[in-house]
Amino acid sequence: MKKFLWILYQPYKFLIFIPYLTVSTLFFGGVAVVLAFLVNARIASLIGGALWSRLNAYMTPICVTVTGRENIDKKQSYVIVSNHQSQYDIFVLYGWLGVDFKWVLKQELRKIPGLGIGCEKVGHIFIDRSDHEKALASLNAAKKKIVNGTSVIFFPEGRRSRDGGMGEFKKGAFKMALDLGLPVLPVTIIGTREIFPTGTIDLFPGRARMIIHGPIGTSGYSDENIQELMDRTRDAIASAL
Repeated sequence: MKKFLWILYQPYKFLIFIPYLTVSTLFFGGVAVVLAFLVNARIASLIGGALWSRLNAYMTPICVTVTGRENIDKKQSYVIVSNHQSQYDIFVLYGWLGVDFKWVLKQELRKIPGLGIGCEKVGHIFIDRSDHEKALASLNAAKKKIVNGTSVIFFPEGRRSRDGGMGEFKKGAFKMALDLGLPVLPVTIIGTREIFPTGTIDLFPGRARMIIHGPIGTSGYSDENIQELMDRTRDAIASAL
């Protein structure tokens, strides 16, 4: 039955959804640029990012459920750390997390029409992974944006999982949390790998879940025991997988 439904879905995917994704990305990227100039980056991110994400998720279609929203204090800035199973993690986080945040994005995404310019104008953080010094400079310049309830989000695995399991965490997110004295907010995403598996164009409707865990304070942690903070965060995310 699933194979039959998959076959029926293919014309919709290629003839309706992919053109809609392309046009909506260009349109909302332009909207984000205009709103960032006329209003502010927060409103531009909400309209150009969160609305764009929800509309594309609905058009797929996917159903998203969220638990643990009570763990977020809207006035508090966080370093948000999530597992990474699919490109659809972006739609889930941007569309349903419900807080203002900045992405840490690889430099190559700046070249995507609509998406790149929109992300730049709302203040998302592009890093050049091929140049360590430039990457550090970008992160340091971005720290002044993470205030007054605006958070920053990382996929500390660095790349999407191909088998559903979590890879090893890199230190960047946790170094920033220590430097800024901000709590780490662990988030688990489930189900997006079945919707859009890594390394394929095998898109299919489905259900995704986002679990927001309790924040982890960084008091008592330092460069000397940062691995303990990383392990504690990873365990929290893994507990819901």
